[in-house]
Amino acid sequence: MNKINKLFSENKDKKLLSLYFCAGCPTLEGTADVIKTLERRGISMIEVGIPFSDPMADGPVIQDAATTALKNGMSLRKLFAQLKDIKEEVSIPLVLMGYLNPIMQYGIEAFCQSCVDSGVSGVIIPDLPFKDYQEIVKPVADRYDIRVIMLITPETSEERIRFIDEHTDGFIYMVSSAAITGAQKSFDEAKQEYFRRINAMQLRNPRMIGFGISNKQTLEAAQQNAAGAIIGSKFVTLLSESKDADEALDKLFDALAQ
Repeated sequence: MNKINKLFSENKDKKLLSLYFCAGCPTLEGTADVIKTLERRGISMIEVGIPFSDPMADGPVIQDAATTALKNGMSLRKLFAQLKDIKEEVSIPLVLMGYLNPIMQYGIEAFCQSCVDSGVSGVIIPDLPFKDYQEIVKPVADRYDIRVIMLITPETSEERIRFIDEHTDGFIYMVSSAAITGAQKSFDEAKQEYFRRINAMQLRNPRMIGFGISNKQTLEAAQQNAAGAIIGSKFVTLLSESKDADEALDKLFDALAQ
């Protein structure tokens, strides 16, 4: 069974926590250590960012991390090599998050094969058109048992959400707002209503809520309205500041308790 499906099937009553960080930041060779530290500290799933020069869905924190990673020499090929080295040591799901351009340059078939070879269970491609997903990416990804995770926002229509739910597997990434990534202090009533509306749809796939989670209030709101929460910018900031995954996690857990 794909590790993503296994995670959700075995933890239906547990509120999951997934963290995002950008491969190659703060250091080129630190990716493996960050992953192993996050798993050791109880993180449920890890999103590993593929650095790209024009990350349009990301705020300044993750843009800066991608710039640092590229300057450090990180590439998709380098990332796969690093992940392959620790494949047998990592049991939680790894999801690559990256933009379409580097993946297309690598080649869809080669990309999916490298995912299998390096222990990657899924991929999030924010700028992948759904039509291209269905016609080009999904047939290949399905052959390799790689989950392609789709995003929905408060502006996504109910018809489209149900279509995504019907044609994807793994989980649905619920973006808390239509804005770029970045920490928020609270989720306003409009976002809470969006969470309730999606809950009422009784979707087939589990959902994870991301974008803007950085404290106890936003974490609890996400975990009450989905299978769990995804934290990106807050952890990326702390990791860039401390250069140490354990220390960054300590500070993150402190922030999530307040």
